[in-house]
Amino acid sequence: QVQLVESGGGLVQAGGSLRLSCAASGRTLSRYYMSWFRQAPGKDREFVATIPWSGTRTWYAASVKGRFTISRDNAKNTVDLEMDSLKPEDTAVYYCASDDRLLLTTRPWYQYAYWGQGTQVTVSS
Repeated sequence: QVQLVESGGGLVQAGGSLRLSCAASGRTLSRYYMSWFRQAPGKDREFVATIPWSGTRTWYAASVKGRFTISRDNAKNTVDLEMDSLKPEDTAVYYCASDDRLLLTTRPWYQYAYWGQGTQVTVSS
């Protein structure tokens, strides 16, 4: 079992920055991949980024590559998403997810094993 709790959402102007954090707990975290997804009103949940709990490789959706950075702090058991140059179209509920498989977008979002409750990010124009 893995428990995930997101924090750090809020309201920001276009061009601004925001940092989300996901606190993870559970056994054997080292074998999991940690991901961020987002869901805008009326749209399907979409992949944003993934990082393994062990290792340095990262993966990003094309829409956020170069603007968002995923990172982890093993000592604190947190996975962060630094979001820069935010756009109104980044407005969504952002979710932290975890699975012991590297799924990225090869499987539907609902096949990820563990989810947080989500945190709202609103970017005003």
